[in-house]
Amino acid sequence: MNKMFTAVAVLQLAQADKLSLDDPVGKVLNDYPNREVAEKVTIRELLSHTGGTGDIFDGTPGHPFGPLFMTHRLELRSLQDYINLYGIRGLRFEPGSRFEYSNYGYILLGRIIEKVSGENYYDYVQKHVYEPAGMASTGSDPEGKIADLSVGYTRFGGGDLHPDTDLLPYRGASAGGGYSTVRDLLAFATAIRDNRLLDAHYTELLTTGKVDMPHDGQYAYGFIVHPLNGSRCMGHAGDFPGVNGDLELCLDSRYIFVVLSNMDPPVAQQTGFFIGNWLTMSHQAP
Repeated sequence: MNKMFTAVAVLQLAQADKLSLDDPVGKVLNDYPNREVAEKVTIRELLSHTGGTGDIFDGTPGHPFGPLFMTHRLELRSLQDYINLYGIRGLRFEPGSRFEYSNYGYILLGRIIEKVSGENYYDYVQKHVYEPAGMASTGSDPEGKIADLSVGYTRFGGGDLHPDTDLLPYRGASAGGGYSTVRDLLAFATAIRDNRLLDAHYTELLTTGKVDMPHDGQYAYGFIVHPLNGSRCMGHAGDFPGVNGDLELCLDSRYIFVVLSNMDPPVAQQTGFFIGNWLTMSHQAP
């Protein structure tokens, strides 16, 4: 769910004229190791998952975490560490030609935030997203340094429910893996709705669908937009073995619903859909 915070941060920098969404990656990351990616992929394409930059988990269906990620997951301690590991790769397709979900694209956006702002990504979102929204219990600190953090329980790999500890990266990043609470995510969605993190123009840009997704809805910038019983709803889910979350903001009805779970997906998303479907149907009732 960190993608929502990352997209807000990028648009804050665009609103302040510190970058253009049409800048290529290499204009900001001038030492990026793959020149084709650096020259062809724009910030706008990274935001909408149309850059062709691939993923970080390098897995296969049924085995989403490949050997590269599993071998190095605890060594990935900064956003630059991800680029050092994955940055030599070329494009999977011509940028802008289609949608393909890319966690790595949002890693690049986090590094772009660092270069443009001159701040560490984690410090930037703390000061410019979490604090203005009133989010006191949200972050991406390393595992083991977070008080009262829930343990995720998974059936990934077979067997009974067991902690997901052996799958977790060192810390969350600009693509996901952070921690939060229902109260904080409600505060974030309210701040988006009330234009307190971006002005009205950039909030609309953030939350307007840009490209069709394979199954349902459109991807905007860090938000997925879809109709629900006639309401225009938007938000994002987060999922990992033992962890699932869902945030939805329905502008027409002004409903916001947030579900967090420390069990395998899609338990939170299914619960969120049930709640959202019921609320928006009730909103339509005469």
